[in-house]
Amino acid sequence: QVQLVESGGGSEQPGGSLRLSCVISEYTNSEYCLGWFRQGTGKEREGVAVIDSDGTTNYADSVKGRFTISEDNAKNALYLQMNSLKREDSATYYCAVVFGGAGDYCSRALFAYQRMYYWGKGTLVSVSS
Repeated sequence: QVQLVESGGGSEQPGGSLRLSCVISEYTNSEYCLGWFRQGTGKEREGVAVIDSDGTTNYADSVKGRFTISEDNAKNALYLQMNSLKREDSATYYCAVVFGGAGDYCSRALFAYQRMYYWGKGTLVSVSS
């Protein structure tokens, strides 16, 4: 069973930065889509950023220019660098992976979280003054 564990959440002031990390226990396919998703209180889960096994990245419009998704294959790790945080970024952030899906499948997963298969338990990000 593939497991994902997120870390790095916490409280930050508007304009601040946080870096989220996710460790993936194993890769079952060299082709994959990794992503960060978030869910605010009373809101539907939404895609934040995805990266596929070719290194192609896609971002939600709300975070473009502020957030950066990256991975370290040697560490089986996924990261989300979040800068210029806004109050509306407050949410529980989840990392997720689906194997066998890259390219167009991955870019569409940004808008359809149901395409992802394995999920972490989430890490809470709170942005307030």
